[in-house]
Amino acid sequence: MLECLDHAIKGCLSSEYAGMVTGPVNKAVINQAGYSFTGHTEYIAKQCNDAFPVMMLMNNSMRVALVTTHLPLRRVPESITPDLVETVIRTIHQDMVNKFRINSPKIMVCGLNPHAGEQGYLGHEEQEVIEPVLSRLKQHGMMITGPVSADTAFTSASLKNTDVVVCMFHDQGLPVLKSSGFGNIVNITLGLPIIRTSVDHGTANDLAGTGKADSSSLRAAVDFAAKLCFNTQHSS
Repeated sequence: MLECLDHAIKGCLSSEYAGMVTGPVNKAVINQAGYSFTGHTEYIAKQCNDAFPVMMLMNNSMRVALVTTHLPLRRVPESITPDLVETVIRTIHQDMVNKFRINSPKIMVCGLNPHAGEQGYLGHEEQEVIEPVLSRLKQHGMMITGPVSADTAFTSASLKNTDVVVCMFHDQGLPVLKSSGFGNIVNITLGLPIIRTSVDHGTANDLAGTGKADSSSLRAAVDFAAKLCFNTQHSS
């Protein structure tokens, strides 16, 4: 599995390939073979000169990007630093322009706490960390809304004027996205010098050889990778 990944990464970096699509892998199997492996994204980013990856999932109705990914909830607040929030949003903005060809992306940022902290009564991360970063980025011309309460971020009215929703942690946004169309969701890694998309599901080893596996997410990942490759090759 790792040799296949290495080949694909090398081919993309050398422009032999325009992009790559990854299927799910069993992390336990790789680690049991003696390799330290936390996931595709981290492995690919390290081989791309330690690029800063941002996880974004999307379907036909919304795009959701994450500030933190696979962390226990108790570690999320301490991990949300001004540097991290700013780097994530700048990465999203850059790829929305360069890879998605959205010249002035509208980015909506969720708060960490219920009701986005309720002016400090339900938490201080919004006032102390998130709001100052957003204010600074707005001064640089970015079209940013927030921090907003996550319980209203995904209403049709909010999404109507939004290109991407930025969530502070994994389960703040992905359950909403996956409930709106699981199986047609594409996982895109932003911040890489190459195009990389992936499926939105795991290995489902119990379905191997049964003929019952659903390939819709893989087809969606391939189709969107091709679109991104076209955008980057024909950008002005």
